[in-house]
Amino acid sequence: MALEGLDSHGKHSLNGSVFFEPPPSPPLRSYLCLTIFTCFCPAYPINIVALVFSIMSRNSYYQGDYDGSRRLGKNARLVAVASIIIGLLIIAIACIVHFTTVRHSQAILGIFDVVDVEREKAVMPSGRAQLARPEPSANERTVTSC
Repeated sequence: MALEGLDSHGKHSLNGSVFFEPPPSPPLRSYLCLTIFTCFCPAYPINIVALVFSIMSRNSYYQGDYDGSRRLGKNARLVAVASIIIGLLIIAIACIVHFTTVRHSQAILGIFDVVDVEREKAVMPSGRAQLARPEPSANERTVTSC
């Protein structure tokens, strides 16, 4: 047939007319799951920016702007990774500060020694700890109740 020689890329319908399919769209890469995960990191202004880039990437993709979608997806990925790194640094610094200052301040004040002595005084025979009560003074012993 003469139609077969015209174009090998088109598809033929039952009545013999030729129609063309649009090229397949590239895959969507908005990194939405990654940006939602970054919302649990303690770098809040940065994770919100990553989430906005990801949503903008999805909107561009569904409107047919594949290049804009790819560009916004790359931005979302970059900001999300930066947010994870900054969040991990914040957590590490907070842990280091917490664990070094708590031990240092308690060692200087000698809190461990005072607490241990008070606990030894307050242990009852049944094995349960009770708050140590001071002995009543001479004035408190002479007070009579009504």
